[in-house]
Amino acid sequence: MGIFEKYLSLWIAISITIGTLLGYVWPELFKLIAKLEYEKVNLLVAIFIWVMIFPMMLNINFSKIKEFKSRPKGLALTLTINWIIKPFTMAMLGILFFEVFFQKLVSPEDAKEYIAGMILLGVAPCTAMVFVWSNLTKGDPNFTLLQVSINDLIMIFAFAPLAALYLGVTEIDVPWDTLIISVILYVVVPLFFGYATRQFIFSNNENKIAIFSQNFKPFIIIGLLLTVVLLFGFQGEKIIESPLLIFLIAIPLLIQTYGIFFLGYFVSYIWKLPHQIAAPACLIGTSNFFELAVAVAIGMFGIESGAALATVVGVLVEVPVMLSLVYFVNRTRTRFPES
Repeated sequence: MGIFEKYLSLWIAISITIGTLLGYVWPELFKLIAKLEYEKVNLLVAIFIWVMIFPMMLNINFSKIKEFKSRPKGLALTLTINWIIKPFTMAMLGILFFEVFFQKLVSPEDAKEYIAGMILLGVAPCTAMVFVWSNLTKGDPNFTLLQVSINDLIMIFAFAPLAALYLGVTEIDVPWDTLIISVILYVVVPLFFGYATRQFIFSNNENKIAIFSQNFKPFIIIGLLLTVVLLFGFQGEKIIESPLLIFLIAIPLLIQTYGIFFLGYFVSYIWKLPHQIAAPACLIGTSNFFELAVAVAIGMFGIESGAALATVVGVLVEVPVMLSLVYFVNRTRTRFPES
């Protein structure tokens, strides 16, 4: 395990702290960065996200898709949680908490934006970080590649319609153009370049791809940490001045994250899935493609919006929660059969 994976929570915590403090002390800087956009897409955020996503897309081997028949239960669990259960429960929890439980604590307008941010997280299953979680739990790397490959293909066609469906249910105006542009920019384009690089530069040579990925890892780390600094910098003033608001948003996100994981883990146990399959199958559904969710929230509602804040809180919640689940998965390994 490299120093990045070993101390991931520490690096993220430092980046969150730096970003929040800079955003509070030097808000003018982040307002200037916020203006660096084209067609509602912040260029700096886009660059950092592409740096993070491209190596992950390069590692996706679409020839693995034909192997889905060998892992039908694990794949069925992944797809059911990611595309049927998770979007619904995230929208339900958002409405329940912000339109019922927290009704007197936030305005109706802000509540809609917080719900929108949660929905965008819920319809964006993890693409990049699942490789880290799978590695930390000794999950089957081929199965991890398989589920990510299929999820990315589904995301091209399902993300925008699902987001529009659940946003529409909450009576939020749906800007289809922003949704479609975001899918093209953050899923289709990096997926295409990853595939083209794999085919025409590395000729599907796994050893060469592995060496490139290892050498590129420092840039992934830098991209991730700078993205976190930037996102929390945009929301620095809100986070420091309204800690209660952060706490309110975190509550349904925590319930969603732990609830989805334990649902999947319980089904894995009942189905007697091997631990190497159960771990990545459950963790991909628990984690989020927060890079895409944040980018879409910024494009649809603005950098300083409640929707963007909710997706940023999703980042704040996800890393420590996922690390706690990694610990739990490793501790319960003996409860599952080995493949």
